Amino acid sequence: MAAFNKFQDFVEQLGKGIHQLHAAGHEFKVFLSNELPVAADTVKADITPIAEENGYAAADIQNDYTEAGGTGTMTAVDYEWTATAGGFGPFRYVIFYNEDAAAPLDAVVGWWDYGSSISCAEGEKFKVDFGASLLTLA
Repeated sequence: MAAFNKFQDFVEQLGKGIHQLHAAGHEFKVFLSNELPVAADTVKADITPIAEENGYAAADIQNDYTEAGGTGTMTAVDYEWTATAGGFGPFRYVIFYNEDAAAPLDAVVGWWDYGSSISCAEGEKFKVDFGASLLTLA
């Protein structure tokens, strides 16, 4: 997976208790965009997503959070879209946000840059692979 970039506001909002990272807390989602995110963006509405069509829609990542020895780890379940007739894209960025945040609404957390635009034709798949952890707080 591409390198993770955090939005600056995430640090402030985490400190203010806006984000509940555990499974029984808030629902976090990912969406695709071809618009370059800016570290100063604060909410999903700051970034234009690609159209939700042809097998693509923003996806729940089924997040969870654990702590061991003073280090917190947020995990997520990998997600894969399969394009239907007409396909979807182009997109270059996967944006990670808090669907349940109300103030600010849909607060953004971070994004991954895939280096160039990607389009998925009918039958092609795009998978977001979070690895062993989505983010770590130490």
